[in-house]
Amino acid sequence: MIEVHALCKNYGLFQALRNISFRVDKGQVVGFLGPNGAGKTTTMRILTCFMPASSGHVTIAGYDVFKQSREVRKRIGYLPENVPLYPEMTVSKYLTYMAKIRGVPPRQRKARLDSAVEACGLTERRHQIIGQLSRGYRQRVGLAQALIHNPDVLILDEPTSGLDPRQIVEIRELIKSLGTERTILFSTHILAEASLTCERLLIISRGQITGDVLLSDGRAVSPEGTDASEKTIRLEIAGATTDEVLATLRDIPDVTTAEQVDTGTFHIQSAIETDIRAVVAETIVGRGWQLLEMRAVEMTLEEVFLSLTK
Repeated sequence: MIEVHALCKNYGLFQALRNISFRVDKGQVVGFLGPNGAGKTTTMRILTCFMPASSGHVTIAGYDVFKQSREVRKRIGYLPENVPLYPEMTVSKYLTYMAKIRGVPPRQRKARLDSAVEACGLTERRHQIIGQLSRGYRQRVGLAQALIHNPDVLILDEPTSGLDPRQIVEIRELIKSLGTERTILFSTHILAEASLTCERLLIISRGQITGDVLLSDGRAVSPEGTDASEKTIRLEIAGATTDEVLATLRDIPDVTTAEQVDTGTFHIQSAIETDIRAVVAETIVGRGWQLLEMRAVEMTLEEVFLSLTK
């Protein structure tokens, strides 16, 4: 649904985006993470036809963002960091107004309004003045305006920014439910939000994509682009001296490093695609030593993020 190739954006001599490329397939919920100033908002503004790029190629739902921007805008819903609301209007009147702007046919407007209000949990607030709503509900109204024309793609810029913990949970669950039917790309710099909402993370740092991370149950399972081209195994061994253990471990084929981390406890590393556990266990037991523990040491999402943005 979203394809970005060699995208660059310059502000005078400052290069905000440096030749970035990525793809988001239909039905994916993808987090766009990076430190403040990394280029997240700039990328999203280009994807939503808000600003032009300096160079590169972007397509959404098969349409060129630069040459077919009208067709692209029909197929995307955009929630900017600062939600564009009219505080003097009621929720229903504002969303009806947005439906007209988005080109929803008159006969479909009521149905689209009802659908967006229900999807965003605004049924009981639809006749309330927007200026009287809490920030969490205003954020819901912002999501509803992004949904009012039933787009294929949602692009959300910091959708939980400034919300309290309860509101964050509500918006997170809403995004997850919307992701069952749409492609969603949303930016954040909060790792916990990304891990609980997304199935994949794109990491950007200093205007470059530095990693593409697949998630499973909130854990990084494929930290592409990190320094984690090797996996680490923790061993607890008794019955041998430290020097004997280190010398033996370093002689095992495919072991790239071996080091002591505590008394009787060692870390070894091997290539990520190589499973050396059976050989390691056989070697240790064959020496007459006691293998008390063997387990993989996983990189936390925080470690992956820091590795990719250092």
